Amino acid sequence: MPLLIVVIGVIFLIFLITKLKLNAFLSLVITAFIVGIALGIPVAKISTSIETGIGGQLGHLAIIFGFGSMLGKLVSDAGGGYRIANKLIQIFGKKHIQIAVILTSFIIGLALFFEVGLVVLLPIIFVIAREVDLPLMYLGIPMAATLNVAHGFLPPHPAPTAVAEVLNAPLGHVLLVGIVVAIPTIIISGPVYNYFLHKFYPVVYRKDVNISVLGEYKEFKIEDTPGFGISVFTALLPVLLIGIETILSFVMDTKSVAFQVIEFIGTPDQAMLISLIVGIFTMGISRGLKIADIGNAMSESIKQIAMMLLIIGGGGAFKQVLVDGGVADYIGQLFNHTSLSPIIVAWLITALLRISLGSSTVASMTGAGLITSIVANSSVDPVLIVLAIGAGSVFMDHVNDAGFWMIKEYFGLTLKETLISWTTLTSVIGVSGLASVLVVSMFM
Repeated sequence: MPLLIVVIGVIFLIFLITKLKLNAFLSLVITAFIVGIALGIPVAKISTSIETGIGGQLGHLAIIFGFGSMLGKLVSDAGGGYRIANKLIQIFGKKHIQIAVILTSFIIGLALFFEVGLVVLLPIIFVIAREVDLPLMYLGIPMAATLNVAHGFLPPHPAPTAVAEVLNAPLGHVLLVGIVVAIPTIIISGPVYNYFLHKFYPVVYRKDVNISVLGEYKEFKIEDTPGFGISVFTALLPVLLIGIETILSFVMDTKSVAFQVIEFIGTPDQAMLISLIVGIFTMGISRGLKIADIGNAMSESIKQIAMMLLIIGGGGAFKQVLVDGGVADYIGQLFNHTSLSPIIVAWLITALLRISLGSSTVASMTGAGLITSIVANSSVDPVLIVLAIGAGSVFMDHVNDAGFWMIKEYFGLTLKETLISWTTLTSVIGVSGLASVLVVSMFM
């Protein structure tokens, strides 16, 4: 059975990393080869699947992470992150700092992919945690939960937008109902989950954890840091550029020359490049730094994330082998004849695809295709189906997804700690999201 092969593959991967202490990237590639053979992929084509998976995963993310890491390094070294963190602490205080993190993450999460939002926000959250003497995980949990909910549930993110189109659900309705569903989901998977995780698994709430990809923590005098306005502008410029393009796509003629220029600027890769160039001036040249020193700082930031990029690429290889091995088709056949509610069926199919294939976007799109005929013969509002698919697409993130390895490296966790904290968190998001959709369905 394909699902049994997937389970055995995941167990084997965990064994290689935790027991044999093998490098995670190498372990992922070895596992991908073995699982590919077990799924019946011709041996000659397994290498192609692995290369496609690594390239497809890193082709986009390498640019985002590379430029994002450079921008974060510039803002951090100049003291911009310290200035932003200091202001948020002044406004909300230590007692309500989780609220500040959730609100900021939700605003940023509406415009940015989960991975990009993580790269933009983490350096600032890192500083806030140090300044208020809290573990990074205490603020990282609500931040990551909020970004994940926005990415899976809300347009204009690619998956919910595409699924809404496939199921003929009005995009505006998906966004409005999605926000209603997102609020309780974020509360449960953020502050509430944070409380229980801290109570039952406190080991991940370390204050002295060494996180190499974020660099060293630096102390600043507030008067030596850039102004709050220019710090926020520089750090969040990718959000502004991508957000403006997203909003104007609904009100402008998408075929016009003006919009094509805006679309070019607002594409994540170009937005990150433009933001980095601006950051070189605002956080570097304008503060008297030499170009050579700025270049050295950016080179150092790339060294810090090099291994993480390889590991993420390895996750992409594993995912692609599962896709090419026909796991999705097998899952679709499991639900050909069922009397369950379309909402639950949509969630189950997508959740199984997510667990098996890794990518939330692939799970969403594949799930939407498999559920189309059921939706057409049902009286359930397609908006609810879109949101149920969104909830299923973020369920139980584990070793075959890039997000899992990002969380592990960015928060300085072991594989076991990531499975217990992050995989459980995404499971809570998926289940609480489904529960919220079912409650809303009682009134629609």
